[in-house]
Amino acid sequence: MFDYSARPDLLQGRVILVTGAGRGIGAAAAKAYAAHGATVLLLGKTEANLTQVYDEIEAAGHPQPAVIPFNLETALPHQYDELAAMIETEFGHLDGLLHNASIIGPRTPLEQLSGENFMRVMHINVNAMFMLTSTLLPLLKLSKDASVVFTSSSVGRKGRAYWGAYGVSKFATEGLMQTLADEVDSVAAVRSNSINPGATRTSMRAQAYPGENPLDNPTPEAIMPVYLYLMGPDSTGVNGQAFNAQ
Repeated sequence: MFDYSARPDLLQGRVILVTGAGRGIGAAAAKAYAAHGATVLLLGKTEANLTQVYDEIEAAGHPQPAVIPFNLETALPHQYDELAAMIETEFGHLDGLLHNASIIGPRTPLEQLSGENFMRVMHINVNAMFMLTSTLLPLLKLSKDASVVFTSSSVGRKGRAYWGAYGVSKFATEGLMQTLADEVDSVAAVRSNSINPGATRTSMRAQAYPGENPLDNPTPEAIMPVYLYLMGPDSTGVNGQAFNAQ
């Protein structure tokens, strides 16, 4: 496990947006960021899930989060602009962006993967992530110390059979992370890195490995040290790096 211990006020006063914040790793990250002082913007498509995370953060006495229902599969360009305008009006800037939302799609040989399925995975996992990044970058540049964290995978670092569109989308994720890192290097107080969560006890993992005992994998809460490290000031200057949570 990534060795890092976050001090309680690590993210005090920071505004951090988390995609896919309704469950799994996204919900765990949102709660961890809030517990360390951040105002967390909970973005996802299922409002009921986001509201549950909101209630848990508020019940724990952490800074009041914000719920942002947003469907990355259907969102149009003007909706990204409206999202950025709303964040600027309400919060003034953005200190962190965790790209966590993605879908796995069919695990099948490329030969049997339909174009429709391939494009759906790429749209949610890559195109929407690019749109959010490019639209929110001006708000991140207004921060004194901003961090963009991309969620990768071991199959996005070395190709593996039958991981199809998901694996390809994670290679694209690493490429987007590296390109952004090179562009902001020394010109903006923004850093860009990726995390491979590894095998974690989530519904996506269960979908990919239905025969596996989920109790053999750590919970999302257990892999939070690297997520906290990359969002906080201790990682200032760390840019363009690919991290493993485990």
